[in-house]
Amino acid sequence: ALGARAVRSRPAAARVALTAAATWAVVGGTSLGREARAIGGALAAGDAEVARERLPHLCGRDPQALDEQQMARAVVESVAENTSDAVVGALVWGAAAGVPGLLAFRAVNTLDAMVGHKSPRHLRYGWASARLDDLAGWPGARLTALAAVLAGPDRRGAVRAWRADAAAHPSPNAGPVEASFAGALGVRLGGTLAYGGRVEHRAVLNGGAGRPVQVSDIERAVRLSRQVTWLALGACVALRCAVSHGIRKGRG
Repeated sequence: ALGARAVRSRPAAARVALTAAATWAVVGGTSLGREARAIGGALAAGDAEVARERLPHLCGRDPQALDEQQMARAVVESVAENTSDAVVGALVWGAAAGVPGLLAFRAVNTLDAMVGHKSPRHLRYGWASARLDDLAGWPGARLTALAAVLAGPDRRGAVRAWRADAAAHPSPNAGPVEASFAGALGVRLGGTLAYGGRVEHRAVLNGGAGRPVQVSDIERAVRLSRQVTWLALGACVALRCAVSHGIRKGRG
């Protein structure tokens, strides 16, 4: 009897190990916080050049076009967006479809990062990749925004900014996430951005109630990202348990 139970337990243990390994490989919350804090530390020490060197590790902005306040804003925006893209979105698809869901979401996200930006060479292919990424990221972005509302220091501000400003963002997924983070932290995000020599003028998120981002807000954004991650993880574990129970019940 003991031998039979041991044999039956091996596939379950293997599935748990495989899921843990895939989650570790796909979810990037630890590296996100580490890079954000490294840039924040450099800015707090007055070393803007070191901050400019590290900024491309976190986002695609042109660091030479940014002053210290703009770099701090870029970091907070990247922490917000990547909490959804690199963490919560993967957890949602892992909960819904297991390891294949985790890996498929990361593949879609990576493909969008590679060719999703508009360029003459990859216009059609990039457009399709970007739209697929929008679809895959939709549930994770809404869960991230909701968790930011629940975990943030200003819940009403987060809800207000989400409802008022999210639709003005060019990304259907980054809009709710960045707006809810802006409202929760009481800061203004968005505005003028520079990507590879191209300047974009985006709507300001939480512009009516927020203040300019300060260097100290980087640490606040990282802490909020961690809290959002834990809330999302709890929700996704519950979803995975419900999915597994439904599958077992259907087989029974």
